[in-house]
Amino acid sequence: MDTSPTRLLIHGASGRMGQALLRLAAEQPHACTVVAAVTRRAPAQRVVDGVPHFAATELGGVPAFDAAVDFSLPQGFDAVLGLCVDRGCPLVSGTTGIDAAQQDALATAATRIPLVWASNFSLGVAVLAELVERAAAALPGWDIDIVEAHHVHKKDAPSGTALTLGQAAGSAGQAVRYASLRAGDIVGEHMVQFTGLGERIELTHRATHRDIFARGALHVARSLVGRPPGAYRVRDLLD
Repeated sequence: MDTSPTRLLIHGASGRMGQALLRLAAEQPHACTVVAAVTRRAPAQRVVDGVPHFAATELGGVPAFDAAVDFSLPQGFDAVLGLCVDRGCPLVSGTTGIDAAQQDALATAATRIPLVWASNFSLGVAVLAELVERAAAALPGWDIDIVEAHHVHKKDAPSGTALTLGQAAGSAGQAVRYASLRAGDIVGEHMVQFTGLGERIELTHRATHRDIFARGALHVARSLVGRPPGAYRVRDLLD
């Protein structure tokens, strides 16, 4: 079995998630190594802490990689998806705001490469989604409410994670209601409440540090390598 580190391309390396990915990857050199960090603008330095940096316009010239991790902007999404398809490499993406055409391109790409696009890469949230789906199937007729809280600067409401949990909760056909709170510096809290006559179940996840999302994305990237083409969920890659 190959135990060499997974070679990663980090696309969107100058953003908050990109910086977290670079930092966390450097802390686990036995598991992964970043062979290219891609930023939208030309990098001020070609090599930073041993990692080669490239501008988005140079994407086609990056060295060989085993998987790409993309947290960029919709404007840059098509290029990294196309590169992964051309090279037959897995793609992990948390880029938000992609349009219907880009969603269709993802579905087409999944026939050729393994990929994950997700609104949340927390492994705990992946487990929560599975528990929510099981609870919804076991509790027909119960009311389902999702309450989510984030920092004051988050604009979308409900959050993408809340909507993903809503899809899991609604998989058995029940209607789902949402409530959103924006306050202080809350990283992210999601509570799914199932209410029946005389009883209530609450399933809750609280994020206290944003590193959980980058750590989860690295786990998913390593887990995708060697898998057959397809659109995977984070919860499919927990083992």
